[in-house]
Amino acid sequence: MKKILMLGGAHSQIPAIKKAREMGHYVITCDYLKENPGHQYAHEYYNVSTTDKEGVLSLAKALNIDGIVSYASEPAAPTAAYVAERLGLPSHPYESVEILSNKDLFREFQKNNNFNVPRAKGYRAVEEAKADFHHFNMPVMIKPVDSSGSRGVSKIDSIDTLQEKIEYALSFSKVKRFIVEEYIEKHGYHVGGDGFSVNGKLVFRSFTNEHFPTIASPNPFVPIGSSWPCQMSEHIQQKIHKEIQRALTLLNMKSGSYNFDIRVDEQENVYLIEIAARNGGDWIPQVTKYATGIDLIEYTIKTALGEDCSDLTMVEPQGYWSVYVLNSETSGVFINVEMDDEIVNGIVEYELLVKSKNHIKAFSGSNEKLGTMILKFPSEGDMLEKMEHITNFVKVNVEHSFVKINSIKKVNI
Repeated sequence: MKKILMLGGAHSQIPAIKKAREMGHYVITCDYLKENPGHQYAHEYYNVSTTDKEGVLSLAKALNIDGIVSYASEPAAPTAAYVAERLGLPSHPYESVEILSNKDLFREFQKNNNFNVPRAKGYRAVEEAKADFHHFNMPVMIKPVDSSGSRGVSKIDSIDTLQEKIEYALSFSKVKRFIVEEYIEKHGYHVGGDGFSVNGKLVFRSFTNEHFPTIASPNPFVPIGSSWPCQMSEHIQQKIHKEIQRALTLLNMKSGSYNFDIRVDEQENVYLIEIAARNGGDWIPQVTKYATGIDLIEYTIKTALGEDCSDLTMVEPQGYWSVYVLNSETSGVFINVEMDDEIVNGIVEYELLVKSKNHIKAFSGSNEKLGTMILKFPSEGDMLEKMEHITNFVKVNVEHSFVKINSIKKVNI
């Protein structure tokens, strides 16, 4: 029985913990929240923060682990690479994962290697950014360099709100750095999805259409859903694939999973917004399995243990699938969820994380999701119509905030 150390026991990490056990491995979890629900599925739990590299290294040495995984966790990805590299376990290079995990380092890497990249610069101090602000074309994005789930991200078009948005970004940054970068107008859908490399070659990728909330949302830049298959033409998907591969080659990446965040402009220029060296959250790997038959969670565990993954090949998605992150645009007291019966009939999996009378927050980051559902649709047109107008079909009732929409055929969930 091989020992595998899972960094984190949050709800989003339960699928990987369960899969490792199903595969017959001895699973150990660690993080600084002993009440996290994933720990109950592990054989052992240790109270060590997943971002404490030296602490996790000491734990891994003491436990004599065979592999380490950071599943669906951006902050823990550098820790996994650091520990694996020092113990001689399978991993991407730590330095490369650090570049991918820090937005300012990744933009510098892209600029130095002639990728399409927006004008961008990382800062620590508000005054430095103010002094440089006239160099940027408006609008610009303000982001923490090290956050995930779109937390702390803002778009501004003048210096008037710069300080406020910088302070907001820094509140989500562990390293207390932020980046200012010019906004890229997209052509077609924003592209997301997961992929996997074997010995540095991107052998599998499943691109998605990313769906975002309305402008009324507290954070219109945090995705609320993804759909398959990708709407980008095949030749653009091939361009994206080549750019990802070029980045992986330059970074000397090895075997492992990735989560993508990509924009294509009107001239079909590909912008790699992010390549995260981890699986996607919000059930992206689960829907990928429904659509393609490829179990990326299983491959993630296999590669962390040094097992052969050479049988993994490209598989195109079949059917029309989506994942929707249940959320509320307003804070308040959660009452229930009402769904149109057309949505209910298409639900493949559904999990609600809150109960009636729980206090909930307006959706400004993925950590504030209320639940997740996987949907299957009869046609591409039906899928895109439903996903683009999802709040017409799924309503979260919040006390003092809910506005009734009469067109919905109510099914209380």
